[in-house]
Amino acid sequence: MSQTLTANAFGIAKALENLGIKKLNFGATTGLESWKCSGNKIASYSPVDGNLIGNVTSATGEDYEKIIKKAEEAFKVWRMIPAPKRGEIVRQMGDAFRKHKADLGKLVSYEMGKSYQEGLGEVQEIIDICDFAVGLSRQLYGLTMHSERPLHRMYEQYHPLGIVGIISAFNFPVAVWSWNAMLAWVCGDVCIWKPSEKTPLCAVACQNIIADVLKQNNVPEGVSNIIIGDYKIGELMSHDIRVPLISATGSTRMGKAVGKAVGERLGRSLLELGGNNAIIVTPNADLQMMLTAVLFGAVGTAGQRCTTTRRLIVHEDIYEEVKNKLVNAYKQLRIGNPLDEKNHVGPLIDKDAVKNYLHAIEQVKKEGGNMIVEGGVLEGEGYESGCYVKPCVAEAKNHFQIVQHETFAPILYIMKYKTIEEAIAIQNGVPQGLSSAIFTTNMLEAEKFLSHEGSDCGIANVNIGTSGAEIGGAFGGEKETGGGRESGSDAWKVYMRRQTNTINYSTQLPLAQGIKFEI
Repeated sequence: MSQTLTANAFGIAKALENLGIKKLNFGATTGLESWKCSGNKIASYSPVDGNLIGNVTSATGEDYEKIIKKAEEAFKVWRMIPAPKRGEIVRQMGDAFRKHKADLGKLVSYEMGKSYQEGLGEVQEIIDICDFAVGLSRQLYGLTMHSERPLHRMYEQYHPLGIVGIISAFNFPVAVWSWNAMLAWVCGDVCIWKPSEKTPLCAVACQNIIADVLKQNNVPEGVSNIIIGDYKIGELMSHDIRVPLISATGSTRMGKAVGKAVGERLGRSLLELGGNNAIIVTPNADLQMMLTAVLFGAVGTAGQRCTTTRRLIVHEDIYEEVKNKLVNAYKQLRIGNPLDEKNHVGPLIDKDAVKNYLHAIEQVKKEGGNMIVEGGVLEGEGYESGCYVKPCVAEAKNHFQIVQHETFAPILYIMKYKTIEEAIAIQNGVPQGLSSAIFTTNMLEAEKFLSHEGSDCGIANVNIGTSGAEIGGAFGGEKETGGGRESGSDAWKVYMRRQTNTINYSTQLPLAQGIKFEI
């Protein structure tokens, strides 16, 4: 499929134009201003058809310094704008994303490879977090407390941190950035965003949308910044004491490097790393609901979500029934151009991801696994990019080395259990701890799964799958998932510094523990 055909058939060219992407050659930018970068050229190829979308120029150390200084100056102004007024600007951002939802959704689909409906869903998450942040801008609550000293008052309040560094991954090229940026902005922070070099144009499009809103409100352009580059840019941010918080989404390996660098300077890190998510299916489960959840969780985004369902833990009494239903369901999957809404599964992000997929299949077979739905790379018309693969299912054991590892591909491992205690032990028996689920209509099983002795993940669901977190709840996981929390609930507190205040409104100065100075 040619680039021209794809652009004409699905409106990609027009979408790019509407998003302000005309000259497909970008570098670092602070929004309304940009300068020519002197780094290496980064080409963005679509996994949909293998064609070049455009080139961006990576930033150098000098470019990075310009952005930092711009952000520092903007912070001095932005933090003094009352939080509700910052919320009003974020509200306008949400409206701008509503206006560009279809165009940005197409770009997300075309540059990343997820289905158009998922692309639209990702933009909707931006809109939703904007709505959440608007309300939050009037609810940045502290606490008051009684002092043990007479005529004294104590309270806590929260202040902006400063510059928030955001490092995002290719699989959610715009939504996860927004989870951080919108909250940081209402909290009074400014942001520097390093998007994945695999999906840079999605970031450029978002920056264009944000820049227009900032300009309309006479807000300094340095409130929102993107900087495009490889891991070296991430290293600069992680080691920089001028960036008090780094929020990083990606692999556990990357997260450990970021956490170490930030920890050495006693900064803050918010880490959203790997997942190895399981669904437990009990004899009391509604199997039709379960099947829908497993299918969506295992093959959605071609298995490239941190919340992808990777393990299916099924009671031995219903194992064969579930296995047969699963095999039949996989036969109905349609794989192809994700911009065609008839298709369920799009491509992997690139050929390196395809290699990892093939390696995982080879490894599970070597360790004794049995493929019940065979995998493979698709070839021929419509699959010219070489990034389309077959979602597959393997019978496996939880202790297999490859099962313990997160493979970013549509590979599902299915295994048996005898007791609910064994099922929970299997679920918890991996290094990662992001999302988990159980399907049961038995209240005792459900409550056990959610109890202290149940799931050890940051997300634990009953009768829904592992994917599809709502922005109202805090998102994140434990163990090698990093421990970070983004999005809803009280996740906003990580973007602010906490301060305890004591006010003495007497004419005396009582000292602690009755100590007296004769002066």
